[in-house]
Amino acid sequence: MIRTTYKKINAYTTKDGSDIRELMHPQVHGNEKQSLAEAIVKINGQTSLHKHELTEEIYHFTVGRGLMSYGDEVFEVSAGDTVCIEPGTPHKLKNTGTVPLKLLCCCVPPYSHEDTVML
Repeated sequence: MIRTTYKKINAYTTKDGSDIRELMHPQVHGNEKQSLAEAIVKINGQTSLHKHELTEEIYHFTVGRGLMSYGDEVFEVSAGDTVCIEPGTPHKLKNTGTVPLKLLCCCVPPYSHEDTVML
């Protein structure tokens, strides 16, 4: 069994500008095929437009609200929404709420900086 404890996981800022906590990642925890992270976009903050060539991402929003740019679409997201981001699709998030926008992000294959292309 592989288990992590939230309080023991340090956050870092990733290439797109969000604050990330890797809740489970093969390079850190020893699992094999996917990664799970919590991402936080600060009040009035936004991530940079980017894409992943290989990685499929699933975003599940847990707190707050915002605008998601996905390809040519822009739509509102809020706690309880889930979005699947296909490989190669440009995307970004903007926090439009009054609290930090929080989401869980599952990546297959696991997240890597090398697969993140800034646009």
